[in-house]
Amino acid sequence: MNRYKQSQMHRSPVTLVIVVSLLLIPASASAYLDPSTGSMLISAIVGLFASLVLALRTYWYRIKSFFRRGRADTHVDD
Repeated sequence: MNRYKQSQMHRSPVTLVIVVSLLLIPASASAYLDPSTGSMLISAIVGLFASLVLALRTYWYRIKSFFRRGRADTHVDD
């Protein structure tokens, strides 16, 4: 019985690898992409790019104002 459990333990990872690899094989899809799909993808990419630029710009100004605030405190007249 001990020998059976050892052989099951060795087969279990192999079986798992085989099942996962079979699940990762793509199945062919018979799908139709109409002409408006391309423009939809382009507008999604442009929107993503614009939102990333806006987020970076916002954080850049916050970082910039944080360091300027530190300088303004050092130049205060006595």
